[in-house]
Amino acid sequence: MSVRVTVEPGRLARFLRLRGGVVERRLRDRTERVARIAEREAPGSMGEHVRWDVRPSPRGLQGEITCDHPAVRYVLEGTRPHIIRPRRARALRFEVGGQVVFSRMVRHPGTRPNDFLGRALRLGR
Repeated sequence: MSVRVTVEPGRLARFLRLRGGVVERRLRDRTERVARIAEREAPGSMGEHVRWDVRPSPRGLQGEITCDHPAVRYVLEGTRPHIIRPRRARALRFEVGGQVVFSRMVRHPGTRPNDFLGRALRLGR
């Protein structure tokens, strides 16, 4: 699962030279800055899956920041409370306070949304 954030140059960009010019350099700098902030803001190892690129689009140039971590949608949107059951075994095994615990199910409380890509876009202006 992948999520994409787009950074486009302003309205004046169509009047200026796009490819190889000042607009492309500024867009490249801003896109890279937002991507670096997204890497820092991402939880755990999710920052290692943030990629960025500047490419032509029908409207000129477009900066693109992508996170292709399999759980990115769950982090960005959060999850509702749900029950976790074992799939290939009879019980779940995990540690609580240093003790190994076995259980046939766990009631997960859900997670709050963490919109680290949107936050990076706002901070990288």
